[in-house]
Amino acid sequence: MKDTIITTSSGPVGAHMRKGPLKPGQRVQLTDRRGKPSTITLAEGGEWHTHQGVLRHDVLIGQPEGIVVANDAGYEYQVLRPLLNDYVLSMPRGATVVYPKDSAQIVQVADIFPGAHVVEAGVGSGALSISLLRAVGDAGTLHSYERREDFRDIAVGNVEAFFGQPHPGWEVLVGDMQELAAQKEAPGSVDRVVLDMLAPWECLNTVKTILAPGGVWVSYVATVTQLSRLAEDIRADGGFTEPEAHETMLRTWHLDGLAVRPDHRMVAHTGFLISTRRLADDQTPLQLKKREKVSEPSAEDQAAWGANDPNASWDEDSLKTRVVSKKKARRAASHAQQIAEKAKEVPVDRGDD
Repeated sequence: MKDTIITTSSGPVGAHMRKGPLKPGQRVQLTDRRGKPSTITLAEGGEWHTHQGVLRHDVLIGQPEGIVVANDAGYEYQVLRPLLNDYVLSMPRGATVVYPKDSAQIVQVADIFPGAHVVEAGVGSGALSISLLRAVGDAGTLHSYERREDFRDIAVGNVEAFFGQPHPGWEVLVGDMQELAAQKEAPGSVDRVVLDMLAPWECLNTVKTILAPGGVWVSYVATVTQLSRLAEDIRADGGFTEPEAHETMLRTWHLDGLAVRPDHRMVAHTGFLISTRRLADDQTPLQLKKREKVSEPSAEDQAAWGANDPNASWDEDSLKTRVVSKKKARRAASHAQQIAEKAKEVPVDRGDD
């Protein structure tokens, strides 16, 4: 049986934001001769002021992508809609976003497919949610769990601004995933689980309950200690396949005639991805040969994990991660929601096809 794809009058959700003439409410990326990009939201009668002069939005509205325009001082810009990578790195944020290089790997490693039912936690600023929603399509569903209500507001604004409307398959729930998901998701009903949280092993029993046999669980963690503890807890549970882990490093290259070399700067470590698959009930994972001579976690390992310390906590302070203040989150949420409201005004019609 083929998947049924639900479409609007102009195609899948968000398609009207990605093609056709430039319209008020859409985001555009302006790149100057130095290669510096700036992203603005088009508005009738709007103006973009810089120290290089003023560019009037009406010059862009109604034009196709890929044009080069000059502001009132003759300073030129290349005009394109931002790609998903560009959008994620320029959108309002509270929590640090999952970088595009990692989002792409998560979609691939987790095998996110059209029509899938996916659960994610936490949402952060919504960067990964956008990639997951594009992958599941209009016929799929994504349930996102987030502890902080202000982060939820930022994510909703960013996602709706990107698609130009609410996504029909997306629901955001505020609270602890291990508690809410056990109530919201039927046992064995989830195809894929993606966790971006400080202590994903706390959700192991919940994931085991809601994930269908053969389903994929991918976790994004920042440190080696998190990676090690999660891997050993998955193995000790016995309900999953042997976990696999990797990280992705992205190195860009400088291209200038014969001067072709790696750039001096690169996006190196951002996080580790660890993946595993749910076994059927009452099945025992194979004891792989490469595990025959492996040592058990030492006392030092256990101490590093805090496994034997009931008062141990995995929080932003202990992992030296950035804590986002409520004031900054509220400001980002307000900005994201303003952009989303303008994006919702972009008409959806067959003229975009």
